[in-house]
Amino acid sequence: MDEQQDLKFEDNEDPGRWRHRKKQGGSRTFLAFFMVLVLFGALGGGAWYGYDKVKGFFGGADYAGPGSGEAIVEVKEGDSATAIANTLYEAGVVESAKAFVSAAKDNADSQKIQVGEYKLKKQMKASDALLMLLDLKNKNVSTVTIPEGWTSMQVFDKLAEATGIDRADFVKAAKDPAGLGMPAEWFKRKDGIKVDKTSIEGFLYPATYEIPKDATAESILKIFIKNFLNEMEKIKFVDTVQEKLNISPYEALVAASIAQVEGLLAEDMGPIARVLYNRVYTGDFPCNCLQLDSTVNYWLRLNGKEGKSSEKLTISEMHGENNPYRYNVPGMSITPISNPGDVALRGAMNPKKSPYFFFVTIDDKGKTAYGKTFAEHEANIKIACKNGIPIC
Repeated sequence: MDEQQDLKFEDNEDPGRWRHRKKQGGSRTFLAFFMVLVLFGALGGGAWYGYDKVKGFFGGADYAGPGSGEAIVEVKEGDSATAIANTLYEAGVVESAKAFVSAAKDNADSQKIQVGEYKLKKQMKASDALLMLLDLKNKNVSTVTIPEGWTSMQVFDKLAEATGIDRADFVKAAKDPAGLGMPAEWFKRKDGIKVDKTSIEGFLYPATYEIPKDATAESILKIFIKNFLNEMEKIKFVDTVQEKLNISPYEALVAASIAQVEGLLAEDMGPIARVLYNRVYTGDFPCNCLQLDSTVNYWLRLNGKEGKSSEKLTISEMHGENNPYRYNVPGMSITPISNPGDVALRGAMNPKKSPYFFFVTIDDKGKTAYGKTFAEHEANIKIACKNGIPIC
């Protein structure tokens, strides 16, 4: 018979009372009984503490001092206090796993420990180790913030500066978005235009990222891709676009990237995206093209040149046949031209319908005016010129 069959929790007036049926080898049974008692009682304080496979649980020794040297430990997704305790014990941070679990039980904030790598000391008092895990300053990471509307080129520059990794490594790793975790569904379009599967543009979601100290260019970009997919899932981007617009998520991502660059105010992200859809998909715009300076400027930047204001772009830059982002090329742009943020993405998901084919910024506050005809557009341009907007 299994020893644990000797431990029964019986229905009686005292449901917390355990009864033990004596048998040969009682000392071993008592040890099992005592262990179950301790663990059962501990779990009553919260399942997060775990108590499964606690290393050195009954040896609850604790270091007295503040510790010395350095130890890098990792808290993984789903780790209980027990799992963290075992990690600390194996790294030589705490003298016993039990000491850390006890410290975690005594600190109401212990469940706020975040996933990631931490820089601690060896031979620390368990409660001090817990406090260091709760202090985000001890995370073994570099923090990088990517603003909305940055191109991949700008992102690579920032990452190289923050990590010391050669920019060329990011460029090389970025040429295989699928290998970084982008699902095949994101490389499909409904408009017949072939997706450039070597472009990571649009997938580098603007946010603040924690970069592990020992990260590589590839592992960093995988973090970006994972976050992009998580954000798309949160806002139900794919499902909404396919249901409401009947276009591919990639095409809507392109529209969001353009709206992010063209619009200065959050309120204009959706209306600008709708203008793009009206030009490309309705068949009511002469060339079914975008006719945007922003796509031409993106091409210039891809080729190591500076972007230009509208009046300074040359005819060859705007219409050169070697430029896949040229002014009159039919259809939505072949790739995104920036990395759009939440507002632009939401705006492109299901923008309110409108009859407009034109838009222009008309004042220094970023206000955008819309027109259905070119005559209306010209009238808006005159307002912009009167207000000092450099487009004339």
